[in-house]
Amino acid sequence: ANPLKDIRVRRAISKALNRQAIVDRVMEKAAIPAANLVSPPVFGHVESLRPDAYDLDGAKKLLADAGYSQGFAMTVSAPNNRYVNDDQIAQAVAQMLARIGIKTRVDTMPMNVYLTKARNQEFSFAMLGWGSFSGDLALRSLAGTVAPEKGFGTWNWSRYSNAKVDALLEQGFALTDDRKREALAREAMQLAINDYAVIPLHHQLAAWAMKRSISYAGRTDEYTFAHHLKMR
Repeated sequence: ANPLKDIRVRRAISKALNRQAIVDRVMEKAAIPAANLVSPPVFGHVESLRPDAYDLDGAKKLLADAGYSQGFAMTVSAPNNRYVNDDQIAQAVAQMLARIGIKTRVDTMPMNVYLTKARNQEFSFAMLGWGSFSGDLALRSLAGTVAPEKGFGTWNWSRYSNAKVDALLEQGFALTDDRKREALAREAMQLAINDYAVIPLHHQLAAWAMKRSISYAGRTDEYTFAHHLKMR
């Protein structure tokens, strides 16, 4: 049996993660704890969502309720050259999961190797970073039921599927009214996060160094394009 198919296990994992500690110690405060797939300024962000509180006892109880009072074993997979401190984050997550009885080993590798394995579904618990201009676009890629003909689930490594989330996304994409589309995007985000389709960890903060004569609007994908620089 796959323990991760039980929402109680997924919730236990989320509650076992001390996001603030990762932000403070691993990321050196260059991040903020996350409860959404997109950061606060982005279209479709749900302000009312909050990260699960760090609660080891609560996490252990959820595991026991799911039939895993003795825990289980799994591998935490992550890249080691793509995101800021990605390998250190994986180690921290593994140590936190070990405290609730989930026996973990960490397997990190270069991003080019990592992506090939991920797309072949060789991982059971994997790290992925994502930048998007809207919450519904992020959901379509990461949590939409895999349907290549519609562009859904292109990065849905776990093969998560929720018909309600799919329906809300499709309704939103058919609209031209941004306010109505965003309302549907937020509803879909709430459903997916409450179902632990993915477990958000933190929003990585990107920084650019400039001099007074140059300005640049930072991008969510962290790219820097020379033709976007503005001279004052």
